[in-house]
Amino acid sequence: MSDPQPAVVQKSLWSAILLAFIVAALNIALWAYVNRPVQIPNWEGKIEGFAFSAFQRYQSPLRDNYPTEEELASDLRIIAKNAKRVRTYSSLESAAIPRLARDLGLDVMAGAWLDRRTEHNELELDALISAARRWPNIDRVMVGNETMLRDDIKIEQMIDYLDRARAAIRQPVSTAEPAHIWKKYPELVKHVDFITIHTLPYWEQVDRKEAVAAAMNNYLEIQQLYPGKKVVIGEVGWPSYGDRRKRADPTLANQARFIREWLNFAREQNLDYYIMEAFDQPWKEETGGRAEAYWGVFGADRNPKFSMVGPVIEDPSWPWKALAASGLALFPMIWFAWAFTRFRVAGRLFFLTLIQLSAGVLVWSTTVPYTFYLDPIDWAMLGVLMPAQLAIIAILLINAFEFTEVIWRRSWLRGFGLLTPAPDERQPFVSIHLACCNEPPEMVILTLDSLAALDYDNFEVLVLDNNTKNEAVWKPVEEHCAKLGDKFRFFHLNPWPGFKAGALNFGLTQTDPRAEVVAAVDADYAVRADWLKALTGYFHNPKVAVVQCPQAHRDWEHNEFRRMTNWEYDGFFRIGMHHRNERNAIIQHGTMTMVRRDALERTGNWSEWTICEDAELGLRLMQEGMELVYVDEIMGRGLTPADFTAYKSQRYRWAFGAMQILKGRWDWMTRKGPLSAGQRFHFLTGWFSWFADALHLVFTLMALVWTALMLSLPKYFNLPLQLFLVPIMGFFVSKAVFGIALYRVRVPCSWKDTIMASIASMALSHAIARGIFMGLIKKKGEFVRTAKSRRLSKRPSAFSSVREELLMFIALLCAIAGMAVTFGLQYTEGELWMIILAAQAVPYVSALVGAWIAHRSGEQAG
Repeated sequence: MSDPQPAVVQKSLWSAILLAFIVAALNIALWAYVNRPVQIPNWEGKIEGFAFSAFQRYQSPLRDNYPTEEELASDLRIIAKNAKRVRTYSSLESAAIPRLARDLGLDVMAGAWLDRRTEHNELELDALISAARRWPNIDRVMVGNETMLRDDIKIEQMIDYLDRARAAIRQPVSTAEPAHIWKKYPELVKHVDFITIHTLPYWEQVDRKEAVAAAMNNYLEIQQLYPGKKVVIGEVGWPSYGDRRKRADPTLANQARFIREWLNFAREQNLDYYIMEAFDQPWKEETGGRAEAYWGVFGADRNPKFSMVGPVIEDPSWPWKALAASGLALFPMIWFAWAFTRFRVAGRLFFLTLIQLSAGVLVWSTTVPYTFYLDPIDWAMLGVLMPAQLAIIAILLINAFEFTEVIWRRSWLRGFGLLTPAPDERQPFVSIHLACCNEPPEMVILTLDSLAALDYDNFEVLVLDNNTKNEAVWKPVEEHCAKLGDKFRFFHLNPWPGFKAGALNFGLTQTDPRAEVVAAVDADYAVRADWLKALTGYFHNPKVAVVQCPQAHRDWEHNEFRRMTNWEYDGFFRIGMHHRNERNAIIQHGTMTMVRRDALERTGNWSEWTICEDAELGLRLMQEGMELVYVDEIMGRGLTPADFTAYKSQRYRWAFGAMQILKGRWDWMTRKGPLSAGQRFHFLTGWFSWFADALHLVFTLMALVWTALMLSLPKYFNLPLQLFLVPIMGFFVSKAVFGIALYRVRVPCSWKDTIMASIASMALSHAIARGIFMGLIKKKGEFVRTAKSRRLSKRPSAFSSVREELLMFIALLCAIAGMAVTFGLQYTEGELWMIILAAQAVPYVSALVGAWIAHRSGEQAG
């Protein structure tokens, strides 16, 4: 009979390939939908005129970098193929334009650039007059461009310049201003031969659908106000990219639609106009904002941005981007769908979709330099945000893997429960070690009494009191141990090195030679009578090195702070530990844990170089090829931290110790060896959520600096590109959804408790970030015990434990206020940036809420 296994494997592989190709096809369909062709009225014929700034991609008048005559001639040849006339803005710059235009049959509306520099203005006016006298194809002249709008000169000065030009040349003379300036200065009309208006609906925040009508209304308003004057439209157009201004959305499709609709409308109405503008001018972004760079009908590369006939596509290069995204994601999708066939189809499709979206974001981000004109500051932001996006995608996928496994698994592969020992089953001898330091004696005595009540014969209890100086604290515990009998031994160690690990290592030297198992329990735990009886049977399997139960708590139901922290702790043991247990990669905790004694001693006892000796021991035993068993059964309950200071301190210590382990055992986790791929994955990525907190702090500080620069130096610092902000927003939303959904499925608490646990978790973000950075920088840390009760003569203020978080919150609040005052709600990027700043503030608000609840709960308890 043939082996059915190869057929099953082959079927699973084909199923994985099918799922991956379905998601890849959907990705391509999404790109196609977003870039579906837009049907626009065709335009055939020549445009009346183009506004023409001649600077090439990396040229700028701000840096005295001007186009050559060959570049001017090339540009004018492109314009001559598409338009009848050209408008210039300066007669000092690129003086060869009228001559080159004449050779191509182009008429020129020549301009003189006027600003606050009086000497410069005189030179411009002289150059304009000279060119108008010399070149017959200059059929109009323009003295100044939006000079009155910028308030560069007084009305009397403008009139003087106009009158001097009119007296010196035969061509009709005007100046160019928006419609409202002509209404503001009616006296200006008497000194021009025709009125030139700029009508740019984008700056007026008009919806593209209403833009042609809005542009025409400006024209008609001036025409009716000054019926005796000819009105020329000196600038009319729409940008292809930039900041959204309320309803005005600068996209390529909107630009193409507006231009083609306007051209047809203007021909019907016999209008005299100049399209703004011929070529994109990236240098203008520095002076006028992002949109100023994208008004050209042709890009800075001198290629047309859209066709004048046929449908228009927002991103003509989308097919290869879609294929690149699908190709990038295809093999990871096939591997995941094949490796995790035990997940339900919905779960595999969900995760494959996230892989595909991540690939799409990467392709989208890396093509930014080919789509937009980035200045050095934009490049600097790109250099910062690209690694941040990679980190965000990695964190998102790691969190999503946990989400997928917990929600859509068919069953746990490694599920362990309580054992019912046979009547004649041998009981391993267990040495229970209880390390304590400055703990309230009544709390330790309660723990000892629960241990004395264990339904188990072969055990001893070693109480290891280290560095408690006050005799009134440790003496009652010593006396109580004497009352409990020979099974209980008390050791007072003072002074003693090594923190908790040092005390536990001393305990190993005093352990009964018969002991096969060493159990650790915290000084605040009341254990169940069947703890040892129901679990020591796992050590009959020689491969098992650790049996771990969850941390759990008591006396929290009627205390709001202890309640929220209880449920916050519970989430990890109900979710994360099961997820890690699937690949024998649990985090060993220093309480409610049992360790095979010979494995502990053979591998080097408890490590005193890290302040998370328990997690390091678990990793070390995995490196030895042994198994760690996680039994999700509450076998003992301790106390939550006494207040917010203790709560933060504990999580800081865990984060610091995690970094010590990461640095100290880096080779184990990154090189192929005794640790399985799954174990390496969990120990490398299991702390990624904490790295997200560290990244959050870095991003917050950078966001505050960037906001300050935007507000103080708007000429040089723009709003971040929208395409970078959207993935960041998606990360915030996804992380919140994953966490809440997992809690609702796995943690038996109410919606209110879920929200409060989320607040408690977010409140620790700053403490974790500090722990991460200090753990990476420093080699040694101090083991600060977590206070489970406080005896204070004077209670600290509510927010004394969150001073840094309060300062960060105030800084973010000021940044949001500054953005609102400066930018308002004009730009989508501005709105997104304010939302991101608000999202960045959530952990700091949570810390303030947590500190207040802890303070209030302490007062009520007192």
